[in-house]
Amino acid sequence: MERIAIIDVGSNSARLIITETYNTGAYNMVYSQKEALRLAQKLDKKGALTPQAFTDTLDCMHNFASMCKLYKTQRIFAVGTAAMRNATNGAELADAIRQKTGIKLQVISGKTEAYMSYLGVINTIPEKDALIFDLGGGSTELILVRNRKLVESISLPIGCVNLTTNLKLKNKLSPQGALKLKKAIAAQVNKVPWLKAGNIPLIGVGGTIRTLGKIDQKRVKYYTPKLHNYQFAVRDFKATYKYLQGTTLAERKQMGGLAVDRADIIIAGAAIVNALADKTKAKRLIVSGCGLREGIFDEYRSRTLKRPVITKDILATSTDDLLHLYSTDIEHSTLVSDYALMLFDAWRDLHNIDASLRPILRTAALLHDVGIRINYYSHARHSGYMIENSVLFGVDHIKIVYAAIMAAWHNGVSRSYMRSKQYKVLLSEIVLADLAKCALMIAIGEALDYTQSSHLTKVTARLGKNGAILNITAPSTPSIELHQLKILEKWFMKAMGVPLIVKVHK
Repeated sequence: MERIAIIDVGSNSARLIITETYNTGAYNMVYSQKEALRLAQKLDKKGALTPQAFTDTLDCMHNFASMCKLYKTQRIFAVGTAAMRNATNGAELADAIRQKTGIKLQVISGKTEAYMSYLGVINTIPEKDALIFDLGGGSTELILVRNRKLVESISLPIGCVNLTTNLKLKNKLSPQGALKLKKAIAAQVNKVPWLKAGNIPLIGVGGTIRTLGKIDQKRVKYYTPKLHNYQFAVRDFKATYKYLQGTTLAERKQMGGLAVDRADIIIAGAAIVNALADKTKAKRLIVSGCGLREGIFDEYRSRTLKRPVITKDILATSTDDLLHLYSTDIEHSTLVSDYALMLFDAWRDLHNIDASLRPILRTAALLHDVGIRINYYSHARHSGYMIENSVLFGVDHIKIVYAAIMAAWHNGVSRSYMRSKQYKVLLSEIVLADLAKCALMIAIGEALDYTQSSHLTKVTARLGKNGAILNITAPSTPSIELHQLKILEKWFMKAMGVPLIVKVHK
């Protein structure tokens, strides 16, 4: 096990995350801290960071260094972005940080910042083509992605803090202020010809897009507080932006989803998002909770684990990471998943479940027993809870719910699992029937390896004239597995409408 600390000193805030990593590839965040430094507001007329900026940053880094020592971190990766990059004495601050705290902070270029943000997004959100924007306090990095590859990137010197400060946008936005804001943003955005990409989503990184996502979730009474990969329509964002322009600072501080420390800078940030939406003619906004820090972590893991820095299958990789973090028997879980997927394919004409649920079934089957980490009794329900509340990448929120229900039901369908869930109104009877069938396939897979000895030589399935046939080849009669399959016959008949016929071969 190794503990990695990543520090990001931005124009608005400084952040520290500490993550435990394992040789298997599994990892788990164990600590996170954020401090609002507002370095973009602490510049003198010559563009140098003020003594107050130095004092505040050094105090913050002392605290971060203490937490790294307390958590016994083996490695610290620390970067400074736009505020330090653009300040005439940014390198001097980095040197002071090294001398006073021992933290070797690197002031990175806009290109490097854009690339790391790209890695954080592309390894966690399954969009092939998109415009990624990392909107910070002092800059906005733009990244054009085609077929998951970075094809263009640029760092623009506009952010929610420096625009707010330079244009004195402290309270309600006046018509004159709105015009100045629009012109200031257009002066930068119009320099980027490839922004006219058209018909691709905007994926946002940073506090502005997270705040806008929270506001929209409050508006629609969203069923989960998860923000990463939350998607909403540009037209809905524009309605929010229009409303924000007419509010006072005091009113914004009372607004649901809007943190008090971001109330003064949200209009400038939203104005940048609005300009990008207009320029690209995007229809969707996607919130990414992963960016620069996750990109730094991904690059490090790629080197240490000797695997590609760009994840080929996001959901599969994320599931495998969780499996290695929580599973008590990886070999058994893998075999159950293999059996469940084989049944899904062999009986496709019987269950008629959309193929898009196949990777979700894989996730549920691999993680079906992780609830044992909480308590063996009712572990299926615990597994569902863990999946529902885990960090699973590469899939939308409702599909995570599907995987959770499949796992929760693998010992039998129980509607009580959803009794207090807000999302239950979103699940039709047809969807629930399909989830029950998937849970049944996990149950059969578990029955086929009930002794967790992998002693069956071969298992195949097909549809016969009189029912669904399951062929088992084993060196001796698998009496325990046959007993478990016998228990499932009634459930199978109810869910599939035909009998389960088990044939044993030697």
